[in-house]
Amino acid sequence: MNKTTVLGGAMLPHAPQFFTRPDTESAETIKAVEDVGAEIGRQLRALKPDLWIMIANDHAQQFFHNCAPPFTLHTGGEASGTFAGKTFKHKIPSDISFEIVREMYRNGFDPAFTSTAEIDYALGIPLTHMGVGPDDLVLPIYVNAYLPPQPTIERCYAFGNALANAVTKLGLRTVVCASGGMSHFPGTDRYSNPELAFDNSVLDRMRDGSLKSLIGYTANQLDDTGNIELRCWGMAAGALGDRKPDVMVMNPSWHHNYASLGWWTPPAAEATPHYPNIRPELVQVTAALHAIAHDANAREAYHANPQAFADRYQVTPEQREALVKMDFPAFVAMGAHPLTPFLANMHVERMRRAAR
Repeated sequence: MNKTTVLGGAMLPHAPQFFTRPDTESAETIKAVEDVGAEIGRQLRALKPDLWIMIANDHAQQFFHNCAPPFTLHTGGEASGTFAGKTFKHKIPSDISFEIVREMYRNGFDPAFTSTAEIDYALGIPLTHMGVGPDDLVLPIYVNAYLPPQPTIERCYAFGNALANAVTKLGLRTVVCASGGMSHFPGTDRYSNPELAFDNSVLDRMRDGSLKSLIGYTANQLDDTGNIELRCWGMAAGALGDRKPDVMVMNPSWHHNYASLGWWTPPAAEATPHYPNIRPELVQVTAALHAIAHDANAREAYHANPQAFADRYQVTPEQREALVKMDFPAFVAMGAHPLTPFLANMHVERMRRAAR
């Protein structure tokens, strides 16, 4: 994803206790979550994005009895909502949102879209913590996490990847933020027993940038560990690609494990593979090495007279010298696919040993 216009992103919790402030909630924990969210927001705002994509699950509030689509994009010009005395109001880039919907349709996804959905606390809390203002362009995406059958996390990841391709095609400098997580069981008898060990194991795999590891969790695992909201993370992971988080903080509470992750450093350039493609300027020398490696007659000819064998091929002086000497390090240094000179050299050394 080196050419992506997804500049960075975040994965942040949205527990209602951050705004309701009950006596059962640790003020120190709330402040810690607010502080890391604010720092992530500062770093992401410094990237000057054109668009904030905010992914959140619907708490069986707006998409429940009447219709429960797996993914829904907001296409209204504005979205607002209230929760616990707080008011949320954000600009929605309607034209951009509709064009993204069209791009998703063209690429095999069929998201729903809405002009009237509200900004609930799942969206409003992380937007508030990050300091995203009323003049910032925000595109909310709602994921069905709570009402079976939910989309698989693999599908969420693929949707996020297609989303990144869409904003890149449109030339939009974008940050992608996911709301939710980690382990919690609201409304059940397991509410006071979040799965901290499981959550830490998930973070351990993501710490080195392995965001795609999220797609390895089954629907049963997500449900059993109180992590059905990781579907939102999966979508953000698909948009971000594998890149190391700049910050990762876990603040567990008695009922909910609050994990906060942020990415703002540009993704690393793709590493040079051990086995590269064959560059045009190396075709002839590769053909010579391939013949030595796999053709017994060619090997005999090379063994009898390396110089004459090299003259059969249109190679550069540097390549000819390496071929005559069967200089394996030289082939690798010039960028040749290493397996071919490795096999050629193996046969040549065997023949030379036999001739001694």
